[in-house]
Amino acid sequence: MSRVQLAIIGGGLVGASLALALQDGARQRGWKIVLIEPFAPGNSYQPSYDARSSALSYGTQQIYQRFGLWPELSRHVAAIAQIHVSERGRFGATRLTAAEEGVPALGYVVENAWLGQCLWRALDPAVVEWRCPAQVDALEALDDGYRLTLDDASTLDCDLAVLADGGRSGLREQLGIAVQTTPYRQTALIANITPAEAHAGQAFERFTEEGPLALLPLPDNRCALVWTRPGKDAERLLQLGDREFLAELQQVFGYRLGALKQVGSRHLYPLQLIEASEQVRPHLVLLGNAAHSLHPIAGQGYNLSLRDALCLAETLLDSQAPVGDFVTLQAYLQRQALDQNLTVGFSDRVTRLFSNDQPLLAAGRNLGLLGLDLFPPAKRWFARQAMGLGIRPQ
Repeated sequence: MSRVQLAIIGGGLVGASLALALQDGARQRGWKIVLIEPFAPGNSYQPSYDARSSALSYGTQQIYQRFGLWPELSRHVAAIAQIHVSERGRFGATRLTAAEEGVPALGYVVENAWLGQCLWRALDPAVVEWRCPAQVDALEALDDGYRLTLDDASTLDCDLAVLADGGRSGLREQLGIAVQTTPYRQTALIANITPAEAHAGQAFERFTEEGPLALLPLPDNRCALVWTRPGKDAERLLQLGDREFLAELQQVFGYRLGALKQVGSRHLYPLQLIEASEQVRPHLVLLGNAAHSLHPIAGQGYNLSLRDALCLAETLLDSQAPVGDFVTLQAYLQRQALDQNLTVGFSDRVTRLFSNDQPLLAAGRNLGLLGLDLFPPAKRWFARQAMGLGIRPQ
């Protein structure tokens, strides 16, 4: 049996980012970190037309710049120079631009596989040990930490266990941590699209009677589509042939990027807001989708999780208490409470506001979009939320 200071259960993007945020401080303190991940990362980056991607806010780019990751990561990203927000069938629209905000880009879109490769390569094996492929079958609370039982029957003790194993965390359920689930009665259809015209770094948020639609720029003039529809209609769209699917999407999106020429494989994800009733216990932290899972249309979920990871790392490294000390973990949660509440609330309100077809609300949305262009302080607030800078000082 061995013991480490931190065991991060889930070596995906959030877990690996936490390990990277802790790495230098852990090296100085002699801490050992273990990343436990069921799926072994590939040895090289393999570009794929159908690769899933994430929208990184400007705030997230700044965090990865601090980690020293950005020079390598930026080799395969698409910068968001402008966000065009509109509602189908109405005149109201607003445009957020990087130039107006005085930043190089409002955000960036990156393939998850490339982000993962950059994170994994940046980890120092002398500080961060991989247990992969491996998974944790059971967690047992000890007086001074947790005992992990792995699927090969080996055990590992740790001062702090971090659950970063996703929104359907079986370990969270095993520990009796309840979740509050708010269904949106919508399903997200995810696919990559190629338009006839260059996207030129434009991102689009298009609100329709059936649900919101987002089209985000990707490298090689592809666009990442997130199309939210009622469940049965999303199933119908999944079954359409490529030509019929593109024709229906074109009708809803319009011709802002010319004709839509190609669509890749399509995937469906039922949507709901999931919030864990507890994010910390003595010697335990929930992180990423295990702690909170948001609607994708506002693009806030991963960016919030990364800010959580950074705050947790800073709180642990600033503390003089033993790793896993409950007071320290509560301090982390208090530091992040405002960010979490604002971000979850912003994402939820935007989703609900633009998923309601009541005439008065629809008219109000239209005036609101027009008003953003006419009232710069409101537009700046909206832009800072989208950029992941909502609670930072001006």
